[in-house]
Amino acid sequence: MAPPPEDESGAGGGRCCCGGARWVLLGLALGQFVSLLITSTGFASSELARRGINAPTSQSLLNYVLLAVVYGGVLLYRRQPLTIKWYYYLILGIIDVEANYIVVKSYQYTSLTSVMLLDCWSIPCVIVLTWVFLKTKYGLRKFLGVGVCVAGLILVVFSDVHASDRAKGPNPLKGDLLVIFGSMLYACSNVTEEFVVKKSNRVELMAMLGLFGAIVSAIQISILERKELHSITWNAGAVLPFLGYAVAMFLFYSTVPTVLKICGATMLNLSLLTSDMWAVLIRIFAYHEKKVWGSMEVEETAQVTGASDEKGKEGDEEAGAHNPV
Repeated sequence: MAPPPEDESGAGGGRCCCGGARWVLLGLALGQFVSLLITSTGFASSELARRGINAPTSQSLLNYVLLAVVYGGVLLYRRQPLTIKWYYYLILGIIDVEANYIVVKSYQYTSLTSVMLLDCWSIPCVIVLTWVFLKTKYGLRKFLGVGVCVAGLILVVFSDVHASDRAKGPNPLKGDLLVIFGSMLYACSNVTEEFVVKKSNRVELMAMLGLFGAIVSAIQISILERKELHSITWNAGAVLPFLGYAVAMFLFYSTVPTVLKICGATMLNLSLLTSDMWAVLIRIFAYHEKKVWGSMEVEETAQVTGASDEKGKEGDEEAGAHNPV
């Protein structure tokens, strides 16, 4: 099944409607598939964090190696020259690796709730970048939505700066700024991939991203995570989450170019918003956890509130290895 043809306005495959109803359904289905994969990587990262393993770059390394080996092998078999200069892929690899690392790092300074809200900043960034560089057309309502999003982000940051409790993290402003910067890098990575996959091909993109992503990750690991890797006890409990994370990320990266070609970067980022819903469903049906839908009682004592804040902080630190794409 071939992707929908580009329209003459220059918007390309950035709008699902240009391919008919089946492309809308296919785009939505693939979007939810990658959202579920992101949720899986979150559970793998949480398990690693629960065991005291905090090596986000090392988690991503195996994924990049798999991309380089699988798609690089196909590229070598085809013996096709690169359609895009190699140094553009190097820049893309750096952006992709650092986006993952910066967002994960932000969990050390701000709350999990703030990270989940602020990483939505990638959506207005993607809209602006695709509008400027890819000439994708958007209506006035979408830009009004961007304005509402920006206003919400300002309120979240303002709330964190003036937070008086420890549940917000040791340095909420620093953490919030890291999330916002990481989301901007995610947006740059998604839009660049959309451009490359439409000008080149999926195999070349994944092979070169895997190659340069692995090189950048290896250099960063040797500088930042060497001691952490030496301190890990490599048993089944540590190896299996690493492998699960790598497989889920490999499938995610392999599927993303197809979503980008059919629906564009904006639809991809909107689809990833449902990852939290998948996480709740998995916890309910797979782990049989009970969720409390509603607010806590106002009459709670200060002692109970303080204990809840401490637990919330510990939960944020355990989720520090979560990797949002």
